[in-house]
Amino acid sequence: MASTSARPFMLLALCVLLQAFISAQSSGSPFNVIGRVYCDTCRCGFETPATNYIEGAKVRIECRDRKSLQVVYSNEGVTDSTGTYNISVENDHQDEICESVLVSSPVADCKSADPGRSRATLVLTRYNGVINENLSANAMGFLKDQPLAGCTELLQQYAPDT
Repeated sequence: MASTSARPFMLLALCVLLQAFISAQSSGSPFNVIGRVYCDTCRCGFETPATNYIEGAKVRIECRDRKSLQVVYSNEGVTDSTGTYNISVENDHQDEICESVLVSSPVADCKSADPGRSRATLVLTRYNGVINENLSANAMGFLKDQPLAGCTELLQQYAPDT
């Protein structure tokens, strides 16, 4: 058992190691924001079995200053064949408001961003205990100009009593 005089030293050593760990995490590798972009083929505001994921959609990560709301960081990416984007974000953005934002869709009849699903809030800091550099963002969607045939029947699955 440690003597009473050794306890303060052990506590100090533990604090130094914890601070070193936190510093290493915050200045370490970049964050990787991963999310998906879809075409809301039934114009219902959420993903359904009829949803198509969009290849080639442009997405931007934006971080804004909390006081001025000016963009202080921005980086863009493009979705792959599964509608997935993976955007690298340098540095810690503890005191900033960060979001994934839809930029554009290459699908001719699915170019209007769904106002309720066009942004996804992100927490890009390691000062909250996050130690994983891969962060998942909520899926974001564009609205098809006209709903697909069969959407009424499909949506009945979600509200069978109406």
